[in-house]
Amino acid sequence: MFHCPVSVIVCACCPVDRSCTYPDCWCGQELQNTLRQVQKLLSAHETSFQQNLRSVRKKLSLLQNNTVKHSKLNTGKKSTGCPSPEPLANGRILGRVFKVGHEIHFLCSPGFQLMGLETRRCLDIQTWSGTQPSCKFRDGTEYNNASVAASASSSSFSSQPPTTTRPSRCIEFLGSTHCTCEEGYSISRQDTKLCTDLDECELYRRTQPGRLCLNTCVNTAGSFFCQCPSGYNLARDSRSCHDIDECVRGAHNCSREQVCVNTHGGHRCVEVGCPRFRNATYIKTSALRCDRNPCLQEDKTCLHAPLSVNFHFMSVVSNISTPTVLFRLSAARVLGDTLRFGLMGNRGVQHFTIKRSGRQTGQLVLVNSVQGPATFQADIEMSELEKKVLLGRYVTKVTLFVSPYNF
Repeated sequence: MFHCPVSVIVCACCPVDRSCTYPDCWCGQELQNTLRQVQKLLSAHETSFQQNLRSVRKKLSLLQNNTVKHSKLNTGKKSTGCPSPEPLANGRILGRVFKVGHEIHFLCSPGFQLMGLETRRCLDIQTWSGTQPSCKFRDGTEYNNASVAASASSSSFSSQPPTTTRPSRCIEFLGSTHCTCEEGYSISRQDTKLCTDLDECELYRRTQPGRLCLNTCVNTAGSFFCQCPSGYNLARDSRSCHDIDECVRGAHNCSREQVCVNTHGGHRCVEVGCPRFRNATYIKTSALRCDRNPCLQEDKTCLHAPLSVNFHFMSVVSNISTPTVLFRLSAARVLGDTLRFGLMGNRGVQHFTIKRSGRQTGQLVLVNSVQGPATFQADIEMSELEKKVLLGRYVTKVTLFVSPYNF
């Protein structure tokens, strides 16, 4: 509210010559006239203030109504962003956020080569930058060579990163210029007004090997992504690799007569057949077990043949730490007074040993670290004796598949 300061000095005036003790003092009549004028002025200001207040209230009410209407119109709309990108035939798209400023990356399946941009950005106009790339079938020789090069190391890196540049963001402060770049870019050494792509794969290869990606690091414009070899899926942390169990998923080509064995990065189709021992015949009682047919009482050669032969298949990664217990063998019941465990022949003796872990239990132990891909076999014999007389033999054939990767 507007205030008008008024300073009035009231004094006693002489009735004859209207002279006062003070030169600035007013008499009663003059004071009343002045007060009336001040009252009119204040009343006018108060009326103007009330009108202005009503006008402001009307504008606020109108603005509030428009805001409510705008909110109702936008209730059913999605947040600003780009439409879902078209699926990439013979490849896949990395990136699930389609908002303005975000990027998606394109990756082709093994045997195919990316033709076009490997990265597209969601622009302010809610459309994707550039054009949709495609995946072209590679020449077989070129693909095989690339696969061999990729599997030669547990952590390989892109050797030809994109040389994408972008303008930097510069501000002037106190007579000097300061420039910054987006995440994934660094100031160019030649021109501070330009930002060059930061090769994260090369950076981490020199500082922390294997910490960025467990297997393959692929550099992209302003970013990177990790890639796993065939037979693996990228984990949720976007850097680790999880083995795909083709046997459980049914993604194998094994016949009904074969046994599907999952390995790290693949699978094996194994045919299990009963062994041959002199004067002894066997029958397959399950997919992984063969039992000996009854022997004639006087046929000692047949009686010394194993009563049963079991098959066991395992898969381990390369360079596994040793010693490592791979397999435990236990007798369900003991008829004699002695139970012995050992390896048959010379197969696998340089990599395995048998360790006794209980009266009825033995362990197959890997004693030497092995580099894959490789396959090793060990035949474990369990013999039951009564007063040093053989009551029966049981054989377990263990096959070990070693992966070419250490994960």
